[in-house]
Amino acid sequence: MRLTFLGAAGTVTGSKYLVEHRGRKLLVDCGLFQGWKALRELNWEPLPFRARDIDAVLLTHAHLDHSGALPLLVRQGFTGPVLATPATADVCRLLLPDCAHIQEEDAAFANRHHTSKHHPAQPLYTMDDAQRALNHFETLPPHTRTEVLPGLTAELRRAGHILGASSLALEADGRTLLFSGDLGRPDDPLMRAPEGAPRADWIVIESTYGDRLHSPEDPMAALAEVVTRTAARGGTVLVPAFAVGRAQLLLLMIHRLRQQGAIPALPVFLDSPMAIDMTALYQHYPQEHRLSPQECAGMCTVARMARTPQESRALSSVRYPSVVVSASGMATGGRVLHHLAARLPDHRNTVVLVGYQAGGTRGARLQAGERSLRMFGQDVPVKAEVVSLGGLSAHADAAQLLQWLRTTSRPRRVFITHGEPAASDALRQRIEHDLGWPATVPLMGRTVELGE
Repeated sequence: MRLTFLGAAGTVTGSKYLVEHRGRKLLVDCGLFQGWKALRELNWEPLPFRARDIDAVLLTHAHLDHSGALPLLVRQGFTGPVLATPATADVCRLLLPDCAHIQEEDAAFANRHHTSKHHPAQPLYTMDDAQRALNHFETLPPHTRTEVLPGLTAELRRAGHILGASSLALEADGRTLLFSGDLGRPDDPLMRAPEGAPRADWIVIESTYGDRLHSPEDPMAALAEVVTRTAARGGTVLVPAFAVGRAQLLLLMIHRLRQQGAIPALPVFLDSPMAIDMTALYQHYPQEHRLSPQECAGMCTVARMARTPQESRALSSVRYPSVVVSASGMATGGRVLHHLAARLPDHRNTVVLVGYQAGGTRGARLQAGERSLRMFGQDVPVKAEVVSLGGLSAHADAAQLLQWLRTTSRPRRVFITHGEPAASDALRQRIEHDLGWPATVPLMGRTVELGE
């Protein structure tokens, strides 16, 4: 086997791994780059391989940094199957068209208001491109060894993180290459814990939080304090949240806080059509999460749903205390930008950042304390309170990543990806020091021969 790192190497996003065996080519994940402009511009360049030469794609999960470039792959000539768990396929059916719709909306807005340097502004891909990509999906049941290419078998195991997220073991000629995928937390209040790692000769592991431990802060108590003090000054709590996973956890927390009487009886709004549909999807996959049917129903009904653009715009004029949860989670696009533009200049409001904020995103700039934010061609002053809520990440931290590795035996080598350089190298040092295993942080474009 031969392995080439074509994304998420030296950065968190853009996951793409090319596995070659007996002249055939499998692409593991096909994600978008996010964050810094130099990375985002890679999405507009031709893929670093001929799309028609890829025989199949296998997804570890549906987040855009793992699946969001599939429409580009199909548009550039890919004709094979896209293999994924049933839950991942269902999430992609929501996520890919939503991503395309947001890009079309943003391009149309830029053209109406002349806020883009490009004339006319174009979406990265369209709804039609997204639908053509979805036509290639085939489901791969978890815990089933399946020959995905001649002589190459695949098996998926639960990774926690989000619905359908999986680790992937590829076996050929008696040798195994294991991809961790994005690993969830064993103590996640919503998702079940990741399953242990099987024996493998080589392991590719994510390192999003490879240089840190999650905060011991109780996020429920912290959220209750934020909501209570913001309501007392007549403000709105605005939460940019990933539509897949974090939005649902926030709704669950709000439901539980209401049940406990720990927050005022404020109206709660979920402003993201995709997050609305995603929330309902949890009822179809009870085996993947920890919720009882009653709690799942509470999570799905605690918020008023804003589906239409008219309903979304109406929320910006709400002047009574409320909570608004809207995508995207790093404020890179979508409806949350309009809410930020309306809410940031008012000191009574609070913006709550949850989950990882990739470098170069508006979320990361808010987290760093910047006093203005560029949106829609204008500089919006940041007068609202900005709070980073610890303890809500869907990723395993450094200790939990090592805990997962300890469930298997010593491999020939560990490759550390999907992290900023400092995080990846910190995890490399932990693996070498604590486990005594050889570990490498590969550069983008590096090819490794996985021989005897």
